Amino acid sequence: MSETILTEDLAVRFARIALGHVGREYPNKPDHVLAGPQDARTPRELHPVFFGSYDWHSCVHSYWMLARLLRRYPASEAADDIRTLFDAQFVTEKVAAECAYLSAPTARGFKRPYGWGWLLKLATELSLLDETRWRERIAPLAAIFAQRFRDFLPLATYPVRVGTHFNTAFGLRMAADYAAATLDDAFDALLRETALRWYGADQDCPAWGEPSGDDFQSSALIEAECMRRLLAPGDFLPWFDRFLPRLAQRAPATLFRPATVTDRSDGKLAHLDGLNLSRAWCWRALAGALPEGDAGRPILQDAARGHLDAGLPHIASDYMGEHWLASFAVLAIDSDG
Repeated sequence: MSETILTEDLAVRFARIALGHVGREYPNKPDHVLAGPQDARTPRELHPVFFGSYDWHSCVHSYWMLARLLRRYPASEAADDIRTLFDAQFVTEKVAAECAYLSAPTARGFKRPYGWGWLLKLATELSLLDETRWRERIAPLAAIFAQRFRDFLPLATYPVRVGTHFNTAFGLRMAADYAAATLDDAFDALLRETALRWYGADQDCPAWGEPSGDDFQSSALIEAECMRRLLAPGDFLPWFDRFLPRLAQRAPATLFRPATVTDRSDGKLAHLDGLNLSRAWCWRALAGALPEGDAGRPILQDAARGHLDAGLPHIASDYMGEHWLASFAVLAIDSDG
């Protein structure tokens, strides 16, 4: 079976999906605390950059995907529309308003850690584009979220291992790319130390709770992907052998079976399409970490293909998935290591 790759046609298809919803204000599910009547404001007033795509975090990672697709195919038929969007949205005044929102005491935990990680991932991707103006304008917002990680991680005694937005391994993994892009060795060390403190002693993961009914991440696989990203290969491979020691037997079996989605108009059930795509991303990355010739490598690659095949046809089945799934598809088929 051949591996799915990000072709220009597929990139344009995904870009058109995102361009259709990053500016769509409603329906909208705000994550917003009202301290008084003055805080009852529209999504666009609250978040002049990231008001679309049903919710703030989905809008952020849709922008990440658009930046990624622009970098991969800068001359595609969608490229100029992406540049026009970025020039309209990544402007000093709008970014300043996003920063001001975060200064409210009620916003201390806003989008922690999922949105934090995705915003830093977006900043990382913008830093890789030839155009410099967008990365410079979003930099103050990225700096706030990086500092939030620095402030929060020493206070976080325990990890969060759920398969939804609150998963801490996902946040660490995405923040690691930003630390590398900004050459911030101290931030990178904090992320690594936290990962080892939270996950370093884990072994023989049963994955017994997977999948839960509204998961869009595998708590087992995203933990492994977090450790792969943050540890040197010589440290990661022994840890991975202890963490999932029975992969050669395709166990735990639940990790190898794509999730079934029964109603894609239900936002929680539609999460399971995302689970298949995010598992495909993790399986692919983990397979790439194994040495050439390792017997486990084709097993993990096969698991990645099976999950991608289960999720990819449903990117635009309903708006409950359409507003975010393409981003996870791009992670699954075109992630950098």
